[in-house]
Amino acid sequence: MLEDIIFSVVIGGLVGFVGHVRKHRKIIMPRKTKRFIYLGFLEEMLLGGVAALLIVMYTNPTSLVESILLSVLAGIGGDVIISRIQLLKSEK
Repeated sequence: MLEDIIFSVVIGGLVGFVGHVRKHRKIIMPRKTKRFIYLGFLEEMLLGGVAALLIVMYTNPTSLVESILLSVLAGIGGDVIISRIQLLKSEK
């Protein structure tokens, strides 16, 4: 089970990183401004990793292939969540 957890976080984070590069066409580094801290690519890596971890913990896959597949899907889902939040912010 520990192997599934580690693989899910790593794979979900990598999918989040790839989604970040695909969306921005570059790597945006974390930075601190006067009002807030912008996490850059770390934000999408963390969200992808956490989403993959939650999916794997909830579904309890029986094989490594299932764990990898669920982690990739959760990482993509994390990217969709970030895109939706940014869309809602831009509408206001």
